[in-house]
Formats: sequence, structure tokens, C-alpha cells
Amino acid sequence: MKYTYYGQSCFLLEADGKKFLFDPFITHNPLAKHIDIKGIEADYILVSHGHADHVADLVEIANQTKAQVIALVEVADWIRKQGVQNVTDVNFGKAKFDFGMLRTVWATHSSSNPDGSYGGNPAGFVLDLDGKAIYYAGDTALTVEMKILADLYHLDYAILPIGGHYTMDADDAVVATKYIDCDRVIGVHYNTFPPIQIDTEAAIAKFKRENKSLFLPGIGETIEL
Repeated sequence: MKYTYYGQSCFLLEADGKKFLFDPFITHNPLAKHIDIKGIEADYILVSHGHADHVADLVEIANQTKAQVIALVEVADWIRKQGVQNVTDVNFGKAKFDFGMLRTVWATHSSSNPDGSYGGNPAGFVLDLDGKAIYYAGDTALTVEMKILADLYHLDYAILPIGGHYTMDADDAVVATKYIDCDRVIGVHYNTFPPIQIDTEAAIAKFKRENKSLFLPGIGETIEL
């Protein structure tokens, strides 16, 4: 399985011969100016919630790739109104797709669409791909609802926000790893804007002290999971 980071909370998972793009926000990210979105391929686009820093490039990439867009009901409705046709709505719980089972899970945050319309609830996702269980938390504060994932899965990787201010910071993310029983974390949602700028070396050290690994690939970098 391959993971490519595109900045903020946007990343691509390549597994089982499929490409899964999450929360596309690239062209408006000053740290990702070197990324050409016209070169991005995707079979699926998963959207955790409707905030602009998660959907700014969604319509263009969806129309470009013809990917199946997966989002919660209210965000999916907004996406369809933007002219995107291949959209599947979900809600909390499990839904079956041709790549396997997707579980939509709780996130503690807010949600609205870019036009100010109601965005429903924010969410995270758990996917089983290439024999690995991957949890993407979306934008969330630390919440006890995460604990159920330790009962349902043996998570191989967790993709967690670490920037603080709007979401968990690194300290809370370390606690989250104990809730979900996962020792390997990929950090997202940090350094894009002044309120979420962090000391990345300090964050890595916090995880290391708890015998956990925090991976922070550069924007545009691909790593093997």
C-alpha cells in the first residue's frame, strides 16, 4: 500500500489496484503550490466534511477523474449541486462498495458547506485495504467514541490531525492512539495556517516517548505502508 501526502488533510492511498483520494484541498494551500492537480488520478474520493479546506479542489478533481465521490448525506447533496454526477452518500456505520467495506465513524468537529449550507455531521472513515485496517479520523477533537475502534479492528495505521486549535494536537493524538490501540500514526492537518503551525520534531518525540511512531511525509512525498 502507498500513501502520498498532498498537504493539510489531503492524501492518496493506493491499494488493491485502486486509488483513494481524501479531502482534496491543494491549489489553495500555499505549501502545496508545486502540486499539479491535473496529474492526480483517483478511483474514489472520500470527503470527511464540507469545510473548504477539505473540498476546495473536489469538483475539479472529481470531474477530471470521474472518480466515485463518497460523502455523508448533506455534503453529498451539495456536491451533486456542483454538477458532480458520480456521488454516493453514506451515514454512520458500514456500507459495502466494490473495494470492500467502508465504516463511517464519529468525529467531534463542526461542518458546513462552502456556500454556508448545512453540512450535517463531520466524520472519519475506516477501510480494509491490502489486508490492512486504516483509520482516517478527519477533523476531530479527542473523543471517547474512538475507543470502540479498538474493539472492532486491529488498526495498522491511523491518520490523525495533530495541528491543534481546530482539532487534536499532538498530545491529544497520542492519547487517541491509546483509545484506538494503534502505534503507527500519520499526521495531517498541521502547518498550513498560522494557528496550526507546530514543532514537528517535538511532535515526533512525543510519540516516540510513548513507543509509538509518527510519520510526517513531505507534501508530494509517497511512502510505503
